[in-house]
Amino acid sequence: MMNPNQAASQPAAPRQAKEWVQILAKYREPSTFRSVFELVVTILPFLALWALAWATLSYSWLLAVAIAMVNGLFLVRIFCIQHDCGHASFFKSRKVQDWIGRGLGVLTLTPYDVWRRTHSLHHAQHGNLDERGIGDVMTLTVEEYRSRSRWGRFLYRLYRHPLVLFVLGPSYLFLLQNRLPLGLMRAGWRFWASALGTNLALAVILGIMIWLAGPAPVLLIFLPTTVVAGTLGVWLFYVQHQFEETHWAQPPDWQLHHAALAGSSHYILPQPLRWLTANIGVHHVHHLYSRIPFYRLPEILRDHAELAQAQRLTLGESLRSVNLHLWDEKLGRLMSFREARTRYGTPGAA
Repeated sequence: MMNPNQAASQPAAPRQAKEWVQILAKYREPSTFRSVFELVVTILPFLALWALAWATLSYSWLLAVAIAMVNGLFLVRIFCIQHDCGHASFFKSRKVQDWIGRGLGVLTLTPYDVWRRTHSLHHAQHGNLDERGIGDVMTLTVEEYRSRSRWGRFLYRLYRHPLVLFVLGPSYLFLLQNRLPLGLMRAGWRFWASALGTNLALAVILGIMIWLAGPAPVLLIFLPTTVVAGTLGVWLFYVQHQFEETHWAQPPDWQLHHAALAGSSHYILPQPLRWLTANIGVHHVHHLYSRIPFYRLPEILRDHAELAQAQRLTLGESLRSVNLHLWDEKLGRLMSFREARTRYGTPGAA
């Protein structure tokens, strides 16, 4: 029989995901001063780099493009602040943060109300194999992939190719797809107003640029900034859920809180990148309690070592995750096309 001293020395059992929800609730209150500060120190450098790139155009268009590409990092941070506004975690007033989110959505080329709706569906359905398709990276199970026709398998492999997923895809998403409320065509006027209002504001801004200086600022500053930010943003979204030991399940085995914690990574980034990505790498905590402001996430990791050590994904590991393509329901992990072929044979083979 274990004596009391031995019992006290035993490590505590890991908390269940639902238990963390109550613990994390105390971190949800935003600070108005801190939120305004984070907004200012993000927007001002972004505008300053825009102005610097524009001023540089008359001397060196290559330098202007380089400055614009660096500014893509600040545009990622702007998107992360828009993201917090969409979760009602940035200011105490929902109306204030909604209008800030709509304004930032013009800079990020992302209609705020459309994105907020699709992203809320992503949070509500993440990890549910029966509810894939909105706000996520398309992921097939091994069985689904093998049951497709040769053409269907080719299209999926093309979709998961890094060039498509991280270069062509982001440009299509932010420059074209976001111009219409795709997926919400019949969901109401609000989403049309969000998309068309964002388009109108964007058209006015770009029109003024062209009127003042011709197409050069649009082609050499606006586009490089947007493409870099889009690529980095999609990469971040990818590694947040596409890692080997992520979590997918079918109802009734799927459980919202467990899927949020187990199916989201803790992306370990060096400090400059943590700041520029607004701590979005602490994604397992964010998915478990999305009402927490991004600037309070490090506080949680300091207070709770269990969460600090959970779901850790290093830069090197994240790069290797590009080779993970299919969810194996039997093994409960992602695997590559090659591993699936080795383990289960060539699809369509007799």
